[in-house]
Amino acid sequence: MREIIIEEQDGRASFESLYVRRANYYETDKMGIIHHSNYIRWFEEARLHYMEEMGWPFKKVETAGIIIPVLSVDCQYKSMVRYDDIVDIYTKITKFSGVKMNIAYRIVDSETGELRCTGGTSHCFLNMDYKPVRMKREYPELYELFMSHVAVE
Repeated sequence: MREIIIEEQDGRASFESLYVRRANYYETDKMGIIHHSNYIRWFEEARLHYMEEMGWPFKKVETAGIIIPVLSVDCQYKSMVRYDDIVDIYTKITKFSGVKMNIAYRIVDSETGELRCTGGTSHCFLNMDYKPVRMKREYPELYELFMSHVAVE
């Protein structure tokens, strides 16, 4: 478990998760760099890793009857990642209303610290019938957990 406290404000800790990943050969394009579509997959891997760190792996969330679909994805490419590079993917929850959630990502080169990519995803919470879930009322424990992890800006 590698959770990093990044800031404390008003007595509240703000968390950012670190997920370390090696770029695979099959993820490269003809130019020998990681194809742009893979960054979105890496965001998902990092997000699932963060939920595991929080003590609520995605399997547990789904078993509780909740699904968290992606509503939107945003990605800005800053510099190239190549085969066998190791990157650090920092993930933090930037907004959580109990119905929707926004997550921010930063991908940096593990060795140099150079910024490779930034991005974000937005999500909602649905039950297995695809109806919105009001986390505060229906899953108060999980609501409080998410609220405790919202980044202090």
